[in-house]
Amino acid sequence: MCPKRIILAATLCWLLAAAPATAVDRLYDLNRKLTVTLEEALPQLLSAPLVVVGEQHSEALHHEMQRKVIAALVAAGRPVAVGLEMFRRESQAELDRWVAGELSPADFEKAYYRNWNYPWAAYRTVFDYAREHGVPLVGLNVAPAITRQVARDGFESLSTTQRGQLPAAVTCEVDAAYMAYIRQAFGAHAHGHLDFTNFCEAQLVWDKSMALHAIAYLKERPEMLMVILTGIGHAWKPGIPAQLKAYGGLPAVVILPEVPGDIDPQRMDAAAADFIFLMP
Repeated sequence: MCPKRIILAATLCWLLAAAPATAVDRLYDLNRKLTVTLEEALPQLLSAPLVVVGEQHSEALHHEMQRKVIAALVAAGRPVAVGLEMFRRESQAELDRWVAGELSPADFEKAYYRNWNYPWAAYRTVFDYAREHGVPLVGLNVAPAITRQVARDGFESLSTTQRGQLPAAVTCEVDAAYMAYIRQAFGAHAHGHLDFTNFCEAQLVWDKSMALHAIAYLKERPEMLMVILTGIGHAWKPGIPAQLKAYGGLPAVVILPEVPGDIDPQRMDAAAADFIFLMP
């Protein structure tokens, strides 16, 4: 007898097959080295407890891609929650009120800007979908003051109170590929006289904290599949997915958006991601 999720995925494939050809979304499968449709990728997405979908924060097409992935998983019948880099864990009550219809769009937009500084309009497609379909939104991030302090003075500078729900220890120990990425980011974004090791620790505070918060959520709700929306640097396999595996033993399927000349089938491999969502 076929597993329930395969039957549901097959049903969704039939429904999507009836849509116009222009509506078909394509992904490049980095493991099999071939192009597939979103519905053809669904069995693999449904097989994991987490799907991590990267983004360039201000790119509206990337957020529409994320909405499509979430909608396909919901339509397949799997209980889905959406984990957000854009909201701190302490803002969970506002996310819950938004999904429940208890917070107006204007008030939720204010809550959004208290957490994030990229254009609200780019993300609204995801937030509106979650509200309309009752999909839980989960804040995964930590206060920016924490990561700024770590970037400036290192993880050891944090007080016991500041550490709160953070990992017990954070050191700049990553594989060579991720180290190269962090060094590139350091060169592009560092200001003043920041120390590279401290900057690296701040990156890992993000990765580890978001992973730990996602693990804690799923531990209480093992039936759920969580889709994590985060920046490309956190999304690729040595980032949050590596921490999900290290701390919780949880595998994740990784989808990155196509960025010509940077993230494309010629430059990426399965060590970085499972799929590249091909942009129209």
